[in-house]
Amino acid sequence: MNRLVLLILTFMLFGLTCYGQDVSSLKIEQVFLDEADSTKNYYTIFYPPQIPWKGYLFLVPGFGETAENVLAQTDLPKKLALNGILTIIPILKTGSSFFGSDSSSHQSLKEIIEVVVSKYQLKDKDFFIGGFSIGGTCAVKYAELTIQNNYTIKPKAVFAIASPLDWERYYNAAQRVVRLSNPDKINQEVFYMIDRIEKEMKGTPKTALENFYANSPYSFSDTTQTAIKNLINTPIMLISEPDLQWGLKERGYDISYNNITDHSAMINELQRLGNTNAVLVTTIDKGYRQPNNIKHPISWSIADPEQLVKWLQSH
Repeated sequence: MNRLVLLILTFMLFGLTCYGQDVSSLKIEQVFLDEADSTKNYYTIFYPPQIPWKGYLFLVPGFGETAENVLAQTDLPKKLALNGILTIIPILKTGSSFFGSDSSSHQSLKEIIEVVVSKYQLKDKDFFIGGFSIGGTCAVKYAELTIQNNYTIKPKAVFAIASPLDWERYYNAAQRVVRLSNPDKINQEVFYMIDRIEKEMKGTPKTALENFYANSPYSFSDTTQTAIKNLINTPIMLISEPDLQWGLKERGYDISYNNITDHSAMINELQRLGNTNAVLVTTIDKGYRQPNNIKHPISWSIADPEQLVKWLQSH
């Protein structure tokens, strides 16, 4: 079964209505930038039913996710399209196992954005970007780079859902989890992320701190605030479900290994720098993963599609 058929079946499976609106009129399409490779470097696009479009949004999926996975977890792409926002879910050249804040991923994202803007004549339309988990990491860092490098296409607003933003904090907290835990009971993701961060940063915070600063959307220890100063004038929403009790009980994690530490600190600093549109949203008991409705605070479900669309439209 090809990807587009699977996507359409997923779309139908999760309902033909969205917030009381008929979604059967929505057109979806997958576009492969390399016809010889259907595993990466392509995008899925959701067309609003009415023209003119109000803007366009790149929604970057989480680690290992495709558009099908996203649709199984959230109505956000449908909600955006029904509100006139052309919505694009990209799978970058670096594949679904991308790191999010590496230069190769950002270059690929830039290329796809430029292709889409040209193909659909979006030059004068509002551009938004957001993502889930490491996809949100990618979106926020990309938004910073558009200012830092003066890209022609800059986002009007950016959001991230349950995303790690400070790789120095994340690395040190992961090492702490290993130090405090029985090795046989540690989630393998912790070991994977330690190794992956060392690879991507070409070292540890002790040996390559400058790389952590350069690649992280936010760095608590960077008193120059180099990265986040790029977002002083950009509306940004960070969405998090801290659920410290779940972390302690289910994983043995405390607040140091919780992305809320990055979210709250970054929003605080941005507000102090003068960004009056820097927003932190925290939720309680909203995080559940489908199809089995398994409780997990790092889930698409913590983002209320209706609230998020209204926030984007307000900018």
